[in-house]
Amino acid sequence: MPPPPLILLLFTFSIPISSSFVAAAPPQPPLRHQSHFTKRNYHLKNDNKLSDSYQQYFEITRPLPFDTLIPSCTLPVFSNNFYNTTGLPPSTVDYSPPANCTWSHVSLHLSVASNGSQYDRIAALWLDGAELLRTSTAESTAVGVFWNVRKDITRYSSLLRQENLTLSVMLENVVNDVSTSVYRLNLTFLYYDTDSNESRSNGVNFPLSLFPLNKISTVMKRGKKPVNSTLNRDENSLNLYEKPANLIIPVSGNGDEGFWFRIENGSDVKYMGIQIPSNTYKAVIEVYVSFHGNDEFWYSNPPDSYIDMNNLNTKRGHGAYREVLVTLDDNVVGSVIPFPVIFTGGINPLFWEPIVSIGAFDLPSYDIELTPFLGMLLDGKVHSFGLKVADAISFWLVDANLHLWLDDNLKEVQAMAIKYSVPSINLERESKFHQLDGSFEIEGKRESEFSGWVNSSMGNLTTYFYQKLKFENTIKFNKDGTEKVVKQTVNVKRKLRVESNTGTLISSTTVKRKYPLKITSLTLAGSAKNTYLMFTNLEHSLTEKKSDENFSSSLVNSQQSGGWMFVRDHDVLSGAATTHQRYTYKDDVGCYSKTVSAANGELRNDTASLLCSSSL
Repeated sequence: MPPPPLILLLFTFSIPISSSFVAAAPPQPPLRHQSHFTKRNYHLKNDNKLSDSYQQYFEITRPLPFDTLIPSCTLPVFSNNFYNTTGLPPSTVDYSPPANCTWSHVSLHLSVASNGSQYDRIAALWLDGAELLRTSTAESTAVGVFWNVRKDITRYSSLLRQENLTLSVMLENVVNDVSTSVYRLNLTFLYYDTDSNESRSNGVNFPLSLFPLNKISTVMKRGKKPVNSTLNRDENSLNLYEKPANLIIPVSGNGDEGFWFRIENGSDVKYMGIQIPSNTYKAVIEVYVSFHGNDEFWYSNPPDSYIDMNNLNTKRGHGAYREVLVTLDDNVVGSVIPFPVIFTGGINPLFWEPIVSIGAFDLPSYDIELTPFLGMLLDGKVHSFGLKVADAISFWLVDANLHLWLDDNLKEVQAMAIKYSVPSINLERESKFHQLDGSFEIEGKRESEFSGWVNSSMGNLTTYFYQKLKFENTIKFNKDGTEKVVKQTVNVKRKLRVESNTGTLISSTTVKRKYPLKITSLTLAGSAKNTYLMFTNLEHSLTEKKSDENFSSSLVNSQQSGGWMFVRDHDVLSGAATTHQRYTYKDDVGCYSKTVSAANGELRNDTASLLCSSSL
């Protein structure tokens, strides 16, 4: 992310550094450094074409389920070169779906190329103010880099079918004598008719569902009988959770500085008043979030008492607990402890060449079930939807999409809340330190439980929702503060159950997620002025298990990185790094596994398989 103003602070406190830290030689004692980006000193090539020597960067994920199909239609949507765009509104184009095209699913294909020297940048794509993608850029090189992002955006079909909408792309970039790189971006939408023979004509198919776990629209097998997406099924089907919403309402800014809200501190709340249609029978709010500035590495921030006691000149503090809260009329109705996405300048920039960190090119969004609150929302009044980040410091970018399912057979749906239980998060903090050495521990837990019934043309259905968040974080400083160890684990358990008024189970889904992170860094003063030597090891992973009454799936996505770098001012003078990643998705139908390894910026192994160990 763009560098903050230069400040002096304890060297090892700021580890894990991003491209956001550059050390100065120590005045002894203590060892101090400047908070800035570490960058190679690259130079921009004068051509604007994608050279054959450009290196491809990538984020590991599984194929989309229709990647092997021939699209019914392909629509080039957007193309732009991002030069000096900081402080400017997003770039916009008009959007209408392709004419005379039959489709049931849509994916976006984002391609980006760059050469020269540049920081990692945050970017987003909105359609009519609703976010479709949050992404970040690779750090460019003199040789040049390019990458592609593919995402299933079928869940936004109600927007994608509308005409004369505005598509907005935000990528704040700075081009000057030091940051020389321009980002060249192209966006294409691909439309698929999954029931069309023509769309299946390339003859290659994966023997499993392979659908993103957090997406609503899916084609999968239940038992031995194939089940097509409910886009092609009876609208009155009681399987409410497989078709895209009928209406999407953005909970976002006005677009002058992007449609995301900027959160500056823990008391900063962004509101939007919304009156939802009276025939809504289901509601989900989807939250997008990213963290920047002094909170880019929030999971490594020590408490303010440590900073004050050691007279450190830094704002990267306030402890390591953060939680994104969704409020309805000032009542908390959901929360998220976000996955700690590491941007391509983060920790050690050499780790992310050419394999980027988990989520760097496709940041996750988070769904929060609001159906139990329809009893409050269906009163014909405007209600206040709010977003905030507990314990935040500057700055976070958040927005949300409100997905609503409408009953075409009724003008009004009846609903009532049954249970609302969201106690405050139970936090325990402990700090033990003497001068620059010590440890800081935080443990937190929040259990939420909601229920409510909705009486629509599909019947009188009661939705029960339960979520348990558990958060553990430990930060330790050793060796007079030159060694730092960060350990964090987040566990999430969610249960969603829908029953008829007679107690018949309509659907039941359980999701368990876990994302541990461990970073160990040792920083030594360099032999020359304004230099330092850093050794870092990183372990980062995401595991997810999902099951319902007929189907189950699991995902294990893990990265291990290690290396060193010798830095002077803003330049990585030398270094070495390795990254190993294993990605395995398994469901009742089959499995997809991919293993990749890179060393010193070169891909050493890239193996994909449709066979997985039975123990996974």
